[in-house]
Order: sequence, then C-alpha cells, then structure tokens
Amino acid sequence: MTHPNSDIDRRLNFAKTLAHEAGQLALSYFRSIGDLEVKSKGVQDMVSDADLNVETFIRDKIADAFAEDGIVGEEHGVVESQSGFTWVIDPIDGTFNFVNGIPAWCVILACVQDDKTKIGVICEPNHGELYWAAEGMGAHLNETPIKVAQAKGLDEGNTGLGMNSRTPGHSVTRFVELLADRGGLFYRNASGGLMLAYVAAGRLIGYAEHHMNAWDCLAGQMLIAEAGGKIEQQSANAMLRDGGRVIAAGEAIFDELVAMADASFTA
Repeated sequence: MTHPNSDIDRRLNFAKTLAHEAGQLALSYFRSIGDLEVKSKGVQDMVSDADLNVETFIRDKIADAFAEDGIVGEEHGVVESQSGFTWVIDPIDGTFNFVNGIPAWCVILACVQDDKTKIGVICEPNHGELYWAAEGMGAHLNETPIKVAQAKGLDEGNTGLGMNSRTPGHSVTRFVELLADRGGLFYRNASGGLMLAYVAAGRLIGYAEHHMNAWDCLAGQMLIAEAGGKIEQQSANAMLRDGGRVIAAGEAIFDELVAMADASFTA
C-alpha cells in the first residue's frame, strides 16, 4: 500500500522501519533494566539512559534521511523545520512502567505538516505490535487494518483514563464516578500512547485525559481518526506548543465522553 503523496509515503515507510528499530533498541535496555541510570524529572515522571539514548538514535536516523525536517522530542531540544515536516518523538512512553519492569510501554513517532498530523506510528515491542497510520490510508496493526470498537454505551467496554502530575486528583475521581454511574469501567496502564493505540484497535472503547503533551498523543489520535473513531479537533502546532486535553472514542459514545470531561476536568 502506497500513499499518493510521495513525500508522505517515503516518510511513512521510514517511520515504520525506524519505530521498529527503536523499539528493539529500547527492548534491549528493558531486558537489562538493572544497569540503567534513572533520574526523576518530577512527580511520577522519570527519565533513564534508555529514553535519552533511544531518542538520540531516532534523531540521528531522521537527520540522515530527512536533513531538513524538524524534530520535537520529549528528552532533547527542538530542531526547526526547513521542509515543512516536523517529527514528534516519545522514545519511551511509559517510562515509569519501563524502569519497574512492567511491559506496558511504547515508542511513538508522529510527523506533522501544515498544522496537521500526517503520520502516526506506535511500536510496542514486548508483543511485536506496530500500529501505524497515514492520512487517508486507514489504521493498521502490523499489516492488518484495524477499527475502533462500535460500542453504543459506556457499559460495553473499558475506557482508558490518563492522569499525571498536572491533573488535579478531584478531576480524575469525578470522571471515574461519572463513568461508574453509567456502568462503565476505567482502564489505566500508565502509557497514554499505548492506550490510544488500544482505542484504535478496538480494545478500549474510548480514552480521556486532562492534559497530554504532543509527543504522547498526536500519533495515537491519528490512529484513532484513521480507524474510524472521533477525536477532539485541535491544532497540531498548538499541541506542540502547549499540549492539551485528549478525548477519543467511537462515534456513538464520543459526545458523552466529552460531556463527562467537561464536567470533570477542571483546573
């Protein structure tokens, strides 16, 4: 399958290969986690040698293949774009899991052009899963097309719920209360990117988080949109600058999740 835009097609094929290679590199660190140096960046926010080295690996590969493309990553500085394309990187989403030996983490790559996400790739190497999408091409798990769940109500599956140090505790508990009132269950594995991929694959029926950074969510949001789901429409450039709220689900329950988030996610 090829994308009609050759610039995007080349970057998509590159991103799929690169995410797999970066995932294997991260997995090699995961298998030797006792040797890693781990530092705290804040409350439940860790960084390890693996994060830093995997991001460097990704940046070097992008610089070699697309020297004029911009790069924004979680762990290193910004490279301004000369081509109109900007890569958005989270080398290990779910670092807290990673450094504690929990196999729930992923490598995330997105590519943005003209204020829109054009490519999204998420590699979960522990189970050999590569989620990928490009604008207009649908979403895939490895080479199999995927679709969001067709739940008609919040009681028909699990809803992913993200939280972090920027999220007021009462916002999370209020959302859980509203979800439980509707017969729903919440799911959290401490990797927002991976949970978004699960929504795209139909494993979770929706996802909500008060605030996410662009490197955590742009790829997953694209996957969900290309898998037939709904996301809140946002400027990719604004998300790169400030981050923002993320709500995603199948069409039938999307508006209800938005209303619950409006009622729960307050400053």
